[in-house]
Amino acid sequence: MRALVIRHEHVTRPGEVGARLAEHGYDLTVLTVVPEDRHHTPDVSFDFPDAGDWDLITVFGAPWSVYDDTAVGGWIGGELALLRKAHHLGVPVLGVCFGAQALSAALGGGVEPAPRPEIGWYGVDTDDPGLITPGPWFQWHHDRCVLPPGAVEVARGAVGPQAFRVGRSLGVQFHPEASPALVRGFLANGGEADCLRNGVDPRGLLARTRDLEQAARSAARHLVDGFLDRVAGTRPGPVPGPVPGPGAGAGTGDG
Repeated sequence: MRALVIRHEHVTRPGEVGARLAEHGYDLTVLTVVPEDRHHTPDVSFDFPDAGDWDLITVFGAPWSVYDDTAVGGWIGGELALLRKAHHLGVPVLGVCFGAQALSAALGGGVEPAPRPEIGWYGVDTDDPGLITPGPWFQWHHDRCVLPPGAVEVARGAVGPQAFRVGRSLGVQFHPEASPALVRGFLANGGEADCLRNGVDPRGLLARTRDLEQAARSAARHLVDGFLDRVAGTRPGPVPGPVPGPGAGAGTGDG
């Protein structure tokens, strides 16, 4: 089975999400939209592959806004077209943060500025803990989804939707792939200044991520299993079962 993994910048790695997909038999092809030398001028051109060539698509986050044509205008149209075609063909999509926002926009919803940013580890109010655990989950976003017609909100937080289902696809506003390495990368590429502007201690954020590393890995595995089995409907084969993510302490964030 072939899985397309779209990362928008050089920092993001598929992490435990990619590892769990591989355990379920997916052969991952990772594409990077904006190369490292264009991180601060991301208005590149990019040709996305055909959605019909894949059995599953995962779209990760980005430090830009879906609606910011100055930053993403050179390639966002192609990405939205890819997601629309995937939905039409029934190819499952897992959208993460910016990827969830792009999925929402592609299917007739939208993206708008959130009342306030969320940077840190936050619990979520979930209707389906078997799919989305209460967390805490790592968050780093300034925008929020306006859900498309037919979408079912699965989890929410103080500033907007945190997870939604639409067709065979799942969008999550948080980062299940989060790790200390990922957070260090975010901080080194403009994130430290973003933290300080929003009253978040960068060192404390990294320390909290280290403390939650093992729990976050278990939660990511649980999420991927639930997505494949209950949303995408691919009925994964026998692999070691995940340990449910942490619930205690949910609802407090670093932001």
